[in-house]
Amino acid sequence: QVQLVESGGGLVRPGGSLRLSCAASGSIESLRTMGWYRQAPGKERELVAHISKSGKTTYAGPVKGRSTIARDNAKNTVYLEIHSLLPEDTAVYYCHVLFTPYWGQGTQVTVSS
Repeated sequence: QVQLVESGGGLVRPGGSLRLSCAASGSIESLRTMGWYRQAPGKERELVAHISKSGKTTYAGPVKGRSTIARDNAKNTVYLEIHSLLPEDTAVYYCHVLFTPYWGQGTQVTVSS
């Protein structure tokens, strides 16, 4: 079993930045590629970015060029920074261990003036 706990969400003004964290615990040997997903009201969950254990990154279209995913394997933590936030970035952001059933509970990000 793996437990994932996200933090760092909140209310941010358009144009602002935020940094989300995902702390993993449990059977962490399965933590290979980890990703951030998001789900806006009425929309399907979508990939934001993922990062392999060696640090190879992939970004999806909506935040490409405005975000950075990173991981600290010693702390079993994955981070996501998003800059130049837009109202359409409003969503619940989830941490996920790819190719496993492990998801975090999500953290709400609201971009509004």
